[in-house]
Amino acid sequence: MSLVLPTLLYLGLYLTQSSWVQEGSLPPPVITAQPGSMVLYNEPVTILCQGPPDAETYEIYKVEEPGSRDRRKLLVAEMTDTLYIQEMKPDQTGLYRCSYESGEHWSLLSDPLHVVMTGSYDKPSLSSMSGTVVAPGDNVALQCFSRIKFDAFILTKEDAPQFTQRQSSTAQDNGQQTTFHMDHVTSTQAGTYRCYGAFTKDPYVWSHPSKPLQLVVRGKDAGPSPRPNKETTPISSRFSEADDNPDPTEPHRPHGPAGWSVSRVNQVRLSLASLVLLVLVVLVAEACYSHKRSFYRLRSEEKMPKMCPLA
Repeated sequence: MSLVLPTLLYLGLYLTQSSWVQEGSLPPPVITAQPGSMVLYNEPVTILCQGPPDAETYEIYKVEEPGSRDRRKLLVAEMTDTLYIQEMKPDQTGLYRCSYESGEHWSLLSDPLHVVMTGSYDKPSLSSMSGTVVAPGDNVALQCFSRIKFDAFILTKEDAPQFTQRQSSTAQDNGQQTTFHMDHVTSTQAGTYRCYGAFTKDPYVWSHPSKPLQLVVRGKDAGPSPRPNKETTPISSRFSEADDNPDPTEPHRPHGPAGWSVSRVNQVRLSLASLVLLVLVVLVAEACYSHKRSFYRLRSEEKMPKMCPLA
């Protein structure tokens, strides 16, 4: 009993501590692409995971099946924080994330990075149904059209990647088209726009960009910038048809069993720790009960009168 109790106690504390430590207690790194996350076919790109100066190890990986937290392909697992892609191909597009290790602790996951390849199909055309010179407060409609039967079109704004919008296409005049609406425009929406075509099966593989369309907003703004039109989709969800976007704060445990999700490994560890602690409590209770029973038995034997031997 003297060896069993300390051993179980140590094992329970180890499993519990292991589950807590690997929950991802360090702040997440920042993942970026240079020169940008929209890469022309066969052109190079560098993916950089930026952590603190005391980071010891980095991991950069690609989500093989967007929407699944278990299917990840590890690409970098060493001291370097850089992944260099010499020639961009369709199978290298997708969702990238990274993490780092410092002092035997792993960080939270970085925000997702969408790496897109352009130049796979002929370019669509982009036109403004309301003209290219408008006044503040006017409604603008930008129409993207292609003879190719794209499932969706993507509208981008130069020097403003956060503005990127994606919409499903509709059949029109022996082709596909969609219209991007911007209601009550302000001067902040002036700039250069382009559109791309894409298919649902390959949401990260885009066409060549359309010719640039310069939108000019002349005059004083009537008020604050309006909310985005409900018909458009912001960049954070432009791949929603193929990507459920894993939680950026989800902890990362690189040394879990192959094919197991982070939550499942945690559940197993916590279950084992709970089981060991439960057994420990039972053994301690049994030991206390046995000791108490032995104590009362000795007390009762001491109080019993001794029988005198018969002559």
